[in-house]
Amino acid sequence: MKVISKQRNSRMCVICGLDNQAGVRAHFYNMEDGSVMSRFQFAVHHQSYPGRVHGGMITAMLDEMGLRAMWSKHGCEDDFGVTMSLTTRFRKPVPYEEFLIAKGELLRESTKFAVICSQIFNLEGTLLAEGELKYLKLDPQEISAGAVVHEEMPYLIADDVTEINFSK
Repeated sequence: MKVISKQRNSRMCVICGLDNQAGVRAHFYNMEDGSVMSRFQFAVHHQSYPGRVHGGMITAMLDEMGLRAMWSKHGCEDDFGVTMSLTTRFRKPVPYEEFLIAKGELLRESTKFAVICSQIFNLEGTLLAEGELKYLKLDPQEISAGAVVHEEMPYLIADDVTEINFSK
């Protein structure tokens, strides 16, 4: 699927923070169908049992796709909010040190709320985990007093990613 544009990364987020040495350091792309996608790898220090990623890290990636799905659908990074609920379904073991694809899609929204579907696949297109998020839209100042969004999300690093594909 064709990439339309790239989203910003933060400094310290456990999923997208480029300065967080223990994080995933994932990059996110706005796709031609209005969804958001990421091609990423979990690291060995994200494990639960040997060979498997911890469920909390899997859920954190699914959660990250929530806000980013809104950004992708709206074509801008002006919307913010918090997750009110997230139902995670673990379908298959999620491996670390292998490339994976995350996808987030805004299903429906109102002026205050949004519902997002997020998924993690292997490169063969097998669904490994999925989540449904209910999101409350808020101003960044309501989320974290004193937060200056583009100081927290300063990185927009160009790369040559023009498509993200996997078998399905």
